[in-house]
This record gives sequence, structure tokens and C-alpha cells, in this order.
Amino acid sequence: MDVVPAQARAYVAGAALAALLCLCPLPPAHPHGWAVLLLAGLYAGGERIARSRSVGTCYPILLTGAFLLPPPAAAFVALPGALLAPAGSPAERDSRLRRIWRAAQLVLAVCAAARTHDAFGGQDAVLGPRFPYALLPAGAAVLAFCLVLTLLDGGILALAERVPARRAWRGHFLRSLAPITVHGLAALMMAVLWHSPYGPVAALLVLPPMWVSWWAFAQYDRERAAHQATIRALVQAVDIKDGYTRGHSERVGRASMMIARELGMDDERVETLRFAGILHDVGKLGVPTRLLRKEGPLTPEERRVIELHPEYGHEMVRGIRFLGEARAAVLHHHERLDGSGYPYGLAGGQIPESARVVAVADAFDAMTSTRSYRRARPVPAALEELQRCAGSQFDPRMVGALVRALGDHGWQPAVTSDAAPPTAPVAPSPRTTGPEDAAARDRVGRGTR
Repeated sequence: MDVVPAQARAYVAGAALAALLCLCPLPPAHPHGWAVLLLAGLYAGGERIARSRSVGTCYPILLTGAFLLPPPAAAFVALPGALLAPAGSPAERDSRLRRIWRAAQLVLAVCAAARTHDAFGGQDAVLGPRFPYALLPAGAAVLAFCLVLTLLDGGILALAERVPARRAWRGHFLRSLAPITVHGLAALMMAVLWHSPYGPVAALLVLPPMWVSWWAFAQYDRERAAHQATIRALVQAVDIKDGYTRGHSERVGRASMMIARELGMDDERVETLRFAGILHDVGKLGVPTRLLRKEGPLTPEERRVIELHPEYGHEMVRGIRFLGEARAAVLHHHERLDGSGYPYGLAGGQIPESARVVAVADAFDAMTSTRSYRRARPVPAALEELQRCAGSQFDPRMVGALVRALGDHGWQPAVTSDAAPPTAPVAPSPRTTGPEDAAARDRVGRGTR
């Protein structure tokens, strides 16, 4: 929103006007005035803490207001916190407009939630309390809150960020529904305790455990971001050192993830296999640059040096605990089912499953990527070659999974060198028949094709 189009400014102005209408009449001094001030103060303070420490949002307080107060009073709870909260990074120039937009968005969403809650008889259900009936109006209010936020977010994306309309709203509602539902359950608990003999003090005791859980999730997200940054740095170092295969690691990670999903692995293992594919060639950092960039054929001694890269890579990532079985894939992705691979000549089931996945993904991308010294093979030809070598070099189960995944999702080949591809295909050397190997065989093949 640094440079906001006129349509987006008009959209924000319209939302702000609608929010003002939701606030009329303003909350009276009695009987809800003290509750409005208490919840508004809690939301404003909690939002500042949450933004400064990146620990989530304070939606439970807003939804508690929607369950306890009339719609105008509930909507007012969001106003001070939204207007006073930090707008974002110092580089953002139009923070005033951002704050007005955030305030209008939350006022409209809370007002819609409160009106929906009242329409389903939620006030009586909370005063009872009447369970499980109280869950129905609370659930309807959460849906209304989530729907209004989604609609408004999609509109501002389409107008301010020029996001195509078909993408502006796609998937946002479903992604936000689960966390907001959890916030809604906490808010319902607070509303019930508020009207209990223990009073508002007991209701507020719900918040500290939630903030602790938000902090724990924020720590997890920061740790995950640090992991991703570590991996990106390693891959970037490999790409800088070996420009001929730039982007290869990312594509092998993508293909490994496709195979893992096709095999029905859980999300955690899918992510681990993606890491394995991305890092499979990190050992190239230990190989002399002159060998990686050599234009002529490699000598047997030079080939043996390059074939040490899986062991170098394993040494580099051995201490990174979050990689799990990805470390075994880095070490063994050049083993072959018939036992003729390297570095240890493992055969069949001795080869870790993660390494068998990455081996197929690695060979597939090497064959379908255009390099400066030879053209890419068409995807069908590469798959045919993988199937031909299934059972001797590759695990047939992994090959079959890749074939099915590509049939469903397709594949976009890429040029992985800054140089232009050759103008005419060159006949392969007898030394390099079969699927190319992005770490060693392509280096031999470059000088003989």
C-alpha cells in the first residue's frame, strides 16, 4: 500500500464509512460501558504486545465482545487497538491509511459476528449457559467474522495489489477458518466465565495460556524460518560455485516432494524429502571448482574426486538435526539398486528410502534440463529412460510415483546455465548412456558430447 491506487482509497473510505455506521449508536455509559472499556483496553494492549513480538492476534478478545455485548458496543472494542497498533515496517509510508483500513475491517467483522450471534439467540445461551446449544450461535458468529475478513481482504488485494480477482479470494476463507475457530472457542469460554459467579476476573484467566501458546508457535515459526534461511544459503553457495546446474537443487526438491506425496507420505516427511532434494548436491562445496567447471572429459582420478561429494555433503549436514532422514539421502542418493553405485555400493533395501526418492528426482531433472553442453530430453523420453533403468539403477516404486505425479501435475523444464543451449543435438557418448547424473555423469558427459 505504499502507492495506493485511487480505487483502493475509495474502497477503504467506503469500508470506513460502513464501520462508522456500525458504531451508531455509540456504546452507552451504562450498563456496558465498563465492559467495553475493559475489553478495548485489553485488546489494544494485547495487540501491541502481539505485533511487537510476532505472537499472533487477539481475536479471542474481539469475539468475546461479540458474544457479550450489543453489536455497536462489540464493534467499538476493536477501534482503539486497531488505530493505535503499529502499522508495520518503518518503510511503509502510508501508515495512517493502513490503520484506518485495519480499524474498519475489524469493526465490520466484529459487528457482523455480534449480529449473527444475537440472531441465533446467543445472548441467552451464554447467560444460561446452555450447552451444547451455545456452540451453534458461537459457530455462526465465527463463520460471519471469518467471512467478512476474507471478503474485505480479497477486495483490497484486488484493488491495491492488482491481484487477479480469481486469485484474490481463493482459499483465504478455508485457511483462516481453523485458527479463528480456535479463537472462537476461547472467546466462548471467556463469555461463559464472565457471567459465572467468578466474574470477569476468571474470564481473563483464559488469556495467559493462549498467549503462551501463541508465543510457542511464534518461536516454532522463527526456528523454521532460520532453517529455511540455512538451506537457502547452502544452496546459493552451490549454485554460485557450479553455475552449470543453477536451479537444479530447487527442482530436485520439487520433484522429490511430488514423489513423496504420491507415495502417501505425511506432510512432515514430504517436507523432509524436499529438504533432501534441495541439499543433495551440497557436497559440491568440497569439490575443487576447476573440476566442476572443467570443459573437457574427466580423468578417472578426477571422477573419483567428484564422487566424494555425497560424503562431503553428509559431513556438512550431519549436525543439522532438523533434517532427519534427509541426511541419509545426501549421502546415498548415488547408490544403485544393483549395488554398483557409490559411495558404499549399497543394494536394494539397504539404500534408505529417502535416497531412492532423491535419486529418481535427481536423474529426472538432469535429463529434462537444458545445459550449455547439450539439449534437454523431452519429459516422455526422460520418463521412458527412468522406467528402462527401474530395477537396476532406480527403485521402480519411486519411478512409478513420479510418472503418476507428472501425469497429474505436469513439469516445466528449465535452462540451468547462463549460456545458450547448443544449436543442434549432439550424439551421446557411450560412456554416458542412461539417465544423466547431475553431480558426476554430466561432468564426464560434457566433454564427450
